[in-house]
Amino acid sequence: MKLFSIKALAGAALAVGMMVQGAAAQEMQFFRIGTGGTAGTYYPIGGLIANAISSPPGSRSCEDGGSCGVAGLIATAVASNGSVGNVNSINGGTLEAGFSQSDVAYWAQTGTGLWEGQPKVEKLRLIANLYPESIHLVARKDAGIASVADLKGKKVSLDEPGSGTLVDAKIILEAFGLSESDISAEYLKPDQAADRMRDGAMDAFFFVGGYPAGAIAELASQHDVVMVPIAGPEVDKLRQDYSFFATDSFPAGTYKGQDADVATISVGAQLVTSADLSDDLIYGITKSLFNETTQKLFANGHAKGKFITLDNAVQGAGIPFHAGAEKFYKEAGKLQ
Repeated sequence: MKLFSIKALAGAALAVGMMVQGAAAQEMQFFRIGTGGTAGTYYPIGGLIANAISSPPGSRSCEDGGSCGVAGLIATAVASNGSVGNVNSINGGTLEAGFSQSDVAYWAQTGTGLWEGQPKVEKLRLIANLYPESIHLVARKDAGIASVADLKGKKVSLDEPGSGTLVDAKIILEAFGLSESDISAEYLKPDQAADRMRDGAMDAFFFVGGYPAGAIAELASQHDVVMVPIAGPEVDKLRQDYSFFATDSFPAGTYKGQDADVATISVGAQLVTSADLSDDLIYGITKSLFNETTQKLFANGHAKGKFITLDNAVQGAGIPFHAGAEKFYKEAGKLQ
């Protein structure tokens, strides 16, 4: 037992010594990424990103089949309460980066929407737009709702107070010349709104999230509902005013009874950071996200991973890119 302990201690000492030598050469650095709850999408995607950008001292090179991350970087995905908490933690310096919806990032950086009356997070910067979170407008098939304008006089749930969906829904209504006073507005979570629709007490509701959404798929399997398009010149103008929105669509067959593609808009799930982090570090991280090896890792690692592409990375930005990320995208020909 003593011999084993001595060997173990010697091995540990050697490992520490090698790490110290490696750290001296590569300058070991830790990088915390705020995600969301462990049952959501942000957390597993955050884990994939943390693995992709890490390259601990002593790791094999990318060319030799090892890590393709930033030399010396050790990134970790941290479970959190999501977008708002991540932005606040980045601002407070307890996270180096985090996930945020593009609209939340915009409101934080500009002091509007959910951040109205609070100090702006002026140093919040974008590393990459990752994947879309689509805006669903779900209506009863017999409610006679074929466009956003048809919501006038209808019972519509805009989601609960304090939610990003509520702010997005108000923006969309305004783009089509409507306000809350023009509809019979309710403020329910999507699953509660779906229950009301089952009972015939709700005409339509808004939901923001990836598709197919479980609650909506279940509703569509039991009742006749339609996905209402969010499109047209009103949306073109809306996107000029609010750059965090991107065009999107629900492919035919996404939900039962949906026989054709339905146009909509989306907000992005984004990886954000602080302007205080070095340009070289964020340049290296951004470059690591979009090499061939990492792209395969994303595509095979999660259903949303296939959306994390170089083309999508610069869509629906909303807030300024970090200078290091901007440098990479310009070199890649994706930004002017």
